[in-house]
Amino acid sequence: MSAPVRILLVDDHAVLRAGLRLLLNNQPDFEVIGEAASGIEALQMATAQQPDLILLDLSMPGLGGQDALPALHRQVPNARILILTMHDDPQYLRQTLKSGAVGYVLKKAADVELLSAIRAVLRGEVYVHPSLTRDIVEDLLPNPRNGVETDPWDSLSEREKEVLCQVALGYTSAEIAEKIGLSAKTVDTYRARGMVKLGLSSRASLVRFALRKGLLSAQ
Repeated sequence: MSAPVRILLVDDHAVLRAGLRLLLNNQPDFEVIGEAASGIEALQMATAQQPDLILLDLSMPGLGGQDALPALHRQVPNARILILTMHDDPQYLRQTLKSGAVGYVLKKAADVELLSAIRAVLRGEVYVHPSLTRDIVEDLLPNPRNGVETDPWDSLSEREKEVLCQVALGYTSAEIAEKIGLSAKTVDTYRARGMVKLGLSSRASLVRFALRKGLLSAQ
């Protein structure tokens, strides 16, 4: 009998982790070897334990899964990384697949679907939640606008633009939240979503983008 697949759970919700652990450990060929509540913990545990599969949430306090993903892919190259998230935004899907994930499942998915997704990626396949497969197919089709380039900045909501401009100016999430009347967590969500849409991965790259666009001079 072959050894069970060793799985690391990464999510900041303890109740969800407990449910996932129960679901996965009930499978004779799966074994949950650890749980992490942040990207930092995930990097430490994955490096030490070298799991076969990492089930990774995107939105967590501190270093989230979106930012931890490239480092996890580098440090544990043999582990398959499956995203389990509430975000059904195609931009998140595209960015995570580019960063090394091999699957994308929504948290609203039924238990059976999650198990099917895990088994698919372990077979070497890429699994995408059915509601998002259309977006992947559209990426492969010819551009109906005859190759006319669009500005990614235009795809952002006004809130996303407002938050990213403040981030580029050096304000923290807490400071931005106080200025525009939102919670810091909501600000972080707008920041993450906007960065994904722009294809940026750091504040330095955001500042360079803002300078090229002339956004900071207008503040």
